[in-house]
Amino acid sequence: MREDRGAASMQLVLVTPALMLTALLIVQLALTWHARHIAEFAAQRGLAAARVEDGSAGDGDAQARHSLDALGSRVLNGPSVAVTRTSAHTVVRVNGTVMAVVPGLHLHASGTASGATEKITLPTGARP
Repeated sequence: MREDRGAASMQLVLVTPALMLTALLIVQLALTWHARHIAEFAAQRGLAAARVEDGSAGDGDAQARHSLDALGSRVLNGPSVAVTRTSAHTVVRVNGTVMAVVPGLHLHASGTASGATEKITLPTGARP
């Protein structure tokens, strides 16, 4: 029995850091999932503003950044917004770095939304 003294303490010392790291990784993955949804939402809001007939790429950029500010920028750090608008198609991309819970682990989240650029046409296909 004397040789077993301290075995429980040794097991606790070995297992506790592994459990803590597992818990932190779970939190980090949840934050990454949440940051991806924030980026997708901001991209969709930017697309809605940029694709309308009288909209512009600047309108989409401003709306996406406003959505990011409203949702809180602590989860998605250093977000960048890129809007591409042509006469036929509009694309909004939002990228950023996820807040780090696990030291040294730098994950990125992004969201993209695309759709047809709106334009008013007559039933014959001509523009008014």
